[in-house]
Amino acid sequence: MSGVGGSAVPTLLDHVVIAGPDLAALVAWFADRTGVEAEPGGVHPSGTANALVAFTVDGVRGPRYLELIGPDPARVDRAVPTRFGIAELSVPRVVTYAIHPAGIADVAARARERGEDPGPVSDLSRRTPDGALLEWRLTHPRGARPDVPFLIDWGSTPNPGTTIGPAVELLAFTQTAVDPAPTEAARAALDLPAGSLADLAAGPHDGYALRVRAADGTPVDL
Repeated sequence: MSGVGGSAVPTLLDHVVIAGPDLAALVAWFADRTGVEAEPGGVHPSGTANALVAFTVDGVRGPRYLELIGPDPARVDRAVPTRFGIAELSVPRVVTYAIHPAGIADVAARARERGEDPGPVSDLSRRTPDGALLEWRLTHPRGARPDVPFLIDWGSTPNPGTTIGPAVELLAFTQTAVDPAPTEAARAALDLPAGSLADLAAGPHDGYALRVRAADGTPVDL
């Protein structure tokens, strides 16, 4: 079952998010599984920090990458961040993904007209370890809808997938749901071309499956 706009490697994929309760441990976990060391990304005002790995598809880089995200160890507020459900995690988990359609404000408006509100489009930024400012726009869902991708627009900022050093081959990114119907309806409201989103199928649990090729050539499921 492909679902609305479904594909094993979504054409509009911007990045996949894996969250964990400790960023250093998350980076080590990923390196142990794949043989690839994620590159430090930066910190966010929400109290999180990330590390990044570019995705290749058929050996070719593009505007897509993997984000490993966890609490910023240097954050002032010692409360564990709630973004991406980090405060509730005890192990790494693929939690959601972002897509980069053209005109995210228009896509969001069309979705609202169809009864699905992807949330307001907000301006965000972070500093890289070398001090460079990255700026982008994305949607912030008002409800907890990790089953539907959020929208992102990098504007004049290069997509991190084109600038990150380490890379891993993306083999498949798919989604399952116990009851796919509500997710299908929400995805359909985005009104995007076929193949834009992750393949969606009925399964024993709600979630995502990410398959990459490790540095030694072995397929790895995350």
